Amino acid sequence: MHFAFLAVAALVYIELTRSIERQREFVAGTGPYLDTKSVWSFAAVLICPPILATGMVVLTYAVAWLRVWPRQRPVPLYRWTFSCSTVLCGTQAAVAVLALGMSQYPGVPQNSLPTGLVDLAVVAGAAALRWMINCALVLAAILISSPKIKPSQLFENFSEHWLEAGAFGLGLVAAALVVRDSVVLAGVVIALVAMHRGVLLAQFRRAARTDAKTGLYSPEWWHQMAQRALERAEVRGTGMAVLMLDLDHFKVINDTYGHIVGDQVLRAVAQELAAETRDYDTAGRFGGEEFIVLLPEVDAENVRGISERIRRRIHGLVIPARTEEGEAVTINDLTVSIGAAMYPSAEIGTLEELLQAADSVLYKAKNNGRDQVHLATSRIPAQPGPTEPA
Repeated sequence: MHFAFLAVAALVYIELTRSIERQREFVAGTGPYLDTKSVWSFAAVLICPPILATGMVVLTYAVAWLRVWPRQRPVPLYRWTFSCSTVLCGTQAAVAVLALGMSQYPGVPQNSLPTGLVDLAVVAGAAALRWMINCALVLAAILISSPKIKPSQLFENFSEHWLEAGAFGLGLVAAALVVRDSVVLAGVVIALVAMHRGVLLAQFRRAARTDAKTGLYSPEWWHQMAQRALERAEVRGTGMAVLMLDLDHFKVINDTYGHIVGDQVLRAVAQELAAETRDYDTAGRFGGEEFIVLLPEVDAENVRGISERIRRRIHGLVIPARTEEGEAVTINDLTVSIGAAMYPSAEIGTLEELLQAADSVLYKAKNNGRDQVHLATSRIPAQPGPTEPA
C-alpha cells in the first residue's frame, strides 16, 4: 500500500513538471544531472522493502522517459538506462546502510530520543552515500567517454546539488506522511511542483536575460546556451544546428512606416519563431532584423523541415500595426532568408565556426534571390510562393 501511494504521487508529479524538465535537460551542463525524482525513490527506500524500492526507481525513470520526451527523445535509451542503473546502485547501498543502522527498517525515524536522532543520522548518511555513488559513477562514465573534457565543465553546476539534498529531505517527509497520514502526501506533490515553477524555472528565466524588444533571448545569453549545447553534443556524440534568419527588405518597412511599426513587426516575427520551434530549442535576436535559433539533437532532415516551416510561417503573417501618428496599417508578404549549419560537419568544430558557416550561407540565400533556405553546402529549395521584389 505504501508503494502504491508513492507511485501515484510520483506519476502526478512527473506529469505536472514534464514541460519544465524538457527545458532543464537542455540547459544542464555536462556534469551530473540534478534528479528531483529522487523524492519518491528515496521515500520508497525508507518505507518499502528493497525490491519495491528498486521498482520505484525503475518506474520513475521509465515514466519520465515516456512522458518527458513523448515523441523525440534526445537522450539515447542506453544513456537513460545507465542513469537509472547508477541510481539503483546508490539505492542498494542506501538500503544496506538503513538496514544496518536504523532501529526499525523499513520505517521512518522513531519519535523517541535518542533513538530518533540516531535514526535521523542514519537516514542522512544513507542519502549522502546514495548521492555520492550516483555522482561518482556518472562522472567516471563522462571522463571515460570524453577524456578531453575540462574539470570546470564537470563541476560548473555542482552547487545545484544542494537542491537534491532538499529532495532527499522531502523524501523523508513523504515517507513519514505515507506511514502516518497518506492523504497529506498531496501537499508534497504541490510543494515540489511549486519549487519547479517558482524556483528552478524562475531561476532559469531570470538568468536568461531576454531581449526587451522581442522577448527572445539576448545575443549574450544565446551564445552561452549554444556553447553549453555544443559541449553536450561533443560528450554525447549527437548533432545540433544553428539557423540564422534575416528579414528581407526590412529597411523598407522602417523607412515607409517608421520604427514603431518596425518594432511591432519584429515582435510578431519573434512570436511566430517561438511558436514554430520546440520547447528545448533556443531562439534569440541577433541584432537589427536578424534572428538566430539553436536546434539541439537534430539531423539534416529535421533542419530542413524546421527551416522551411519557419520560412512559410513568416511569409503567411498578417500584422496589424499602428504608426507613431496612430494610423492603422497592415504588414504582410514578409519574407525571410535563412542560413543553416550543422555540427558536426567538415571544418566545423567550434561554435564560432558553426556561426560563420550559417552566416555565410545566409548571405548566399540573400544574394540568390531571398525568401529561401540554404544549409551549409547544399541548398534547400524554397516552396513556390510570392516573394518581395529583389
